[in-house]
Amino acid sequence: MLGLFSNNAKHPLAEAREAKRILAEVAGREPLRAVEDAGAWLESLTADEGFKLPQRLDLVFRLDEAAVAQARRLGHDYPALRRATRSQEARQWEFPHNYWQHLAAAYQDCLARHAAAEKKDADAIRSQLPLLYGRLINALAAQLKWKQFRYGPVDPAFWLTLGRIYLVAVDARLAQKALQLYPGAGETTIEAEYLKVLIFHATSMDKLQPLGIEIAERFINYFMPYFSLIREVRPENVYWVDAAKPLPPTRLAQLPEVTPTLRFFNGTRAVDAVAKTIAQIRAEGRVPPGINLGGQYEVDAVIPVLEHLAICWAPKPPMRSNARHRINSPLKVVNGLAAVHRRLSGGGDGTDGVETWVIDDVSLGGLGAQVTASRNDWIHIGALVGLLPEGGDNWLIGIVRRYVRTGPNQASVGIETVSKMPRAVLADAGGLQTEALLLDVPEVGEYARMVLPGNALEDQVALLFPLDDKNARLHPREMIAKGTDFVVANFFVQSYS
Repeated sequence: MLGLFSNNAKHPLAEAREAKRILAEVAGREPLRAVEDAGAWLESLTADEGFKLPQRLDLVFRLDEAAVAQARRLGHDYPALRRATRSQEARQWEFPHNYWQHLAAAYQDCLARHAAAEKKDADAIRSQLPLLYGRLINALAAQLKWKQFRYGPVDPAFWLTLGRIYLVAVDARLAQKALQLYPGAGETTIEAEYLKVLIFHATSMDKLQPLGIEIAERFINYFMPYFSLIREVRPENVYWVDAAKPLPPTRLAQLPEVTPTLRFFNGTRAVDAVAKTIAQIRAEGRVPPGINLGGQYEVDAVIPVLEHLAICWAPKPPMRSNARHRINSPLKVVNGLAAVHRRLSGGGDGTDGVETWVIDDVSLGGLGAQVTASRNDWIHIGALVGLLPEGGDNWLIGIVRRYVRTGPNQASVGIETVSKMPRAVLADAGGLQTEALLLDVPEVGEYARMVLPGNALEDQVALLFPLDDKNARLHPREMIAKGTDFVVANFFVQSYS
């Protein structure tokens, strides 16, 4: 886009009729093309010096409004693309992520030009500053969401930029002034938009899958009336943030340095509201009509997210059930049910499909590890993995529960260990041969957990398989966990002899 215009050419958006045509074209395109085009126009507009500040800001506002519906739609649709090919998923992530970056950069450019402008030009957009601040924070919030879809990393400068905008609005006494961010939207404030971003980070999105992130963001909007940002040090404070520092919001373990830019918030009232919402959903078997999640979701997808919100917003963080011990040791890892089954059954020798991670810490319930992660890696929340610690003589089975990118090619992963003595079996499921993993030692009259392919678990269909010169017959009971390609379920051991 930047190469289309010479230094002397007039930008197409500078002519009113052409600008109107371009904006209508953007608004009418399918979502991915719309954000691609809007992002390119924003980038070219920011680089062009031929616009007066009032016209420049007006065009950024109008491009934003032309693309906002499509950009939001992409955020709603992206979680369903996790099963797409890597190239498809990369494209569906890159265009909207880049769009929000270009939009935020265009608004920041307008602010910088306003600060350096002559009084006449500065005064010309003064009445629009509240909307500029609010839209910029909204763009940064969307940028954070798209980064979180891939679990980061988030540059510390993000929090500094976000905080500075909020503080400028506070100094201008605009932070709590009601405004409408977009036509047809409800009223909000700059402070509320800033607080939404803080709550989003405090909600530990690194433990949710993309669909959970999308649902959680919608619930944050719904529960916003139960939150407030305050300056006072109070016993009920749970989180703090210093808006003048490049730091994200943090749980209040001890009082930080008191500064004029220090703020606190807590979700105590929200936790009670979450509990009532969970009870209502369970009683009615649906999400109440008054809660807008941007789409229809199964109750089983919504309740775990609400339970996660309650944990994150609680006055006290959940206590670790097991002590962690710091170590530094290599760990061999394979991905997925099929790969684990091959290893346990002796059919996967060598290093094919094996990655090496480095263990950070271990406990009875799991471990943390450092990972070299490529842009299109397979790691995601809920992934089933086989683990072989250095010096170990048997594979363990784990499920990824936390995932944070700490750099372009580096990530931190938290894994729950679900079995330390798994067995690979070939089970007969009503005449169908099914590769499965037995997580517990079978005892007649007791329950044993098993991992099956996602479509292999059927009610009333027993599993029969040989194990250690014996024949086992297990009946399915309830599903315990579900991944993208597997389920973990409890089985009643009817016979094993």
